[in-house]
Amino acid sequence: MIEDNGAIRSGRSVAVAALSLGPRIAHSVLLAASLTGAIVTLSLWLTEPDLPFRTRAAFATLTLIGVSWAGYAAWVLTQRRVLYARQRVVAGWLAVSFTSAFTIAAFTTGLVVGSRVGLAAGAMGLLLVGISLMLLARARRRLDTLLARRRELETLAVERGQ
Repeated sequence: MIEDNGAIRSGRSVAVAALSLGPRIAHSVLLAASLTGAIVTLSLWLTEPDLPFRTRAAFATLTLIGVSWAGYAAWVLTQRRVLYARQRVVAGWLAVSFTSAFTIAAFTTGLVVGSRVGLAAGAMGLLLVGISLMLLARARRRLDTLLARRRELETLAVERGQ
């Protein structure tokens, strides 16, 4: 029998946190909100044929972003084994990708049109990219810590014949 040396308590606290109702509700809300946003932008995009190219491109991009977040939320909610650290890494990559796309589009629009608003939006986008990168780095560190802890516990179990 493995003695309770802190590893078991640590494992229990991770399991309780990973299976809690709060993250499930948050991902359900994300699923509903992202689907709603995607449906609204898709319907605007499809029902307004005389929109300028930039507007159609923006609606297409917003629809893709909404569908991507909905796919992510559905994936999280259907996982049999919940490991929110891994899911935070995936969410971090989505956030970095989408904020980067926004920043590039804002700077491009600002430079092509000569709009200060576009350049200001691009500057705000740089801030969002920075925040997204920080959150992604934190998620990767947490995942690495949990995976190292799991390897440690598996090694301990093998050594003790469990």
